[in-house]
Amino acid sequence: MAASMAAQVGKSLRGAAARYVLLDKSKSVRINPQRWLNLQEYQSKKLMQSSGVAVQRFFVADTATDALEAAKRLKAKEIVLKAQILAGGRGKGVFTSGLKGGVHLTKDPAAVGQLAKQMLGFNLTTKQTPKEGVKVNTVMVAEALDISRETYFAILMDRACNGPVMVGSPQGGVDIEEVAASSPEKIFKEVIDIFQGVTDEQALCMAANLGFRGSLERQAADQIKKLYDLFLKVDATQVEVNPLGETPEGQVVCFDAKINFDDNAEFRQKEIFAMDNTSEGDPIETEAAKYDLKYIGLDGNIACFVNGAGLAMATCDIIDLHGGKPANFLDLGGGVQESQVYQAFKLLTADPKVEAILVNIFGGIVNCAIIANGITKACRELGLKVPLVVRLEGTNVQEAQRILNESGLPITAASDLDDAARKAVASITRK
Repeated sequence: MAASMAAQVGKSLRGAAARYVLLDKSKSVRINPQRWLNLQEYQSKKLMQSSGVAVQRFFVADTATDALEAAKRLKAKEIVLKAQILAGGRGKGVFTSGLKGGVHLTKDPAAVGQLAKQMLGFNLTTKQTPKEGVKVNTVMVAEALDISRETYFAILMDRACNGPVMVGSPQGGVDIEEVAASSPEKIFKEVIDIFQGVTDEQALCMAANLGFRGSLERQAADQIKKLYDLFLKVDATQVEVNPLGETPEGQVVCFDAKINFDDNAEFRQKEIFAMDNTSEGDPIETEAAKYDLKYIGLDGNIACFVNGAGLAMATCDIIDLHGGKPANFLDLGGGVQESQVYQAFKLLTADPKVEAILVNIFGGIVNCAIIANGITKACRELGLKVPLVVRLEGTNVQEAQRILNESGLPITAASDLDDAARKAVASITRK
């Protein structure tokens, strides 16, 4: 388990959408991804519009009547209606209304209203949603444009380059990882000087590598520079356009885009972070984020209460090694306060799967005494009814142990991580 759990949970903590972790060849556990800012498609397109990036004309509607009116206002030859949820595979999804497909093309504005009736208020299930699907509250009504050629373009932060890079390919509209694996010569990369930004020469070179010719090359270069302006303006860590398309009429258009944001920049991107829609996220994960706690849900029954992602993954692995199943882990992080410990216990005890709690804290920045006070307060006020195993080490650990020992509470102390995991698993098997 160790290697795969560490890799996949690590990705979840960095905001990746990994949902399954391979334990061995016969079993897997489900992971709910770490909650980061995730915008709907129409919200990303509005941000692109504000930076002068060329996108399809579109409107947003939350009723079938509004969708019909939007279709009439577009006066387009063909209209595309897209359900707005934070999941991929919408085109092949199925609604609880019976409608198949979360993306529909039509030349009849009246049909938009009928389709919207079967989308809005119903759950859409795709390969990336839970089994029950996700309720659709909004649809995007957009002008449908023909695409004569599709390319891939992205700007992202690259640690190896100590800054942003441009990545492009003349093969767009497909899984870029597959292109990189099968045709690496069709992937082009340009390092961006953070002081100069994207130069005209770089933009034109990338446009040419993407296969744009004549006046389209200049158009594409202009779009590339505007996308970089957006990247800087919104404190993005990635702006991915797939496809960056060419129309038969000679336009370069960003047809679909994914923007990832630097959560550390929330203090200066308040308007963007205010758009965050938490209704589709895991309720416990969303609640945890309110208290600066990082929560990852798993399918076991032993809650892991830790500080630091590395320690969290090690804790999950050792529980599994001793025959137990981690129910989740909840990461306190560094500058934890007593109130956060209390809230963490509230979250863990609210999960009906949890049959035992293992607290594993290494106090470097964290003061163990603060943890101990939070634990005793939570146990008393919440009336904890499941076994609790605590392993504390590091800063002020003697005081923390005194607080726990004198609390009179049924807390099982552990000498080290291995001892803690063994006792947590045993506490369940004895029941």
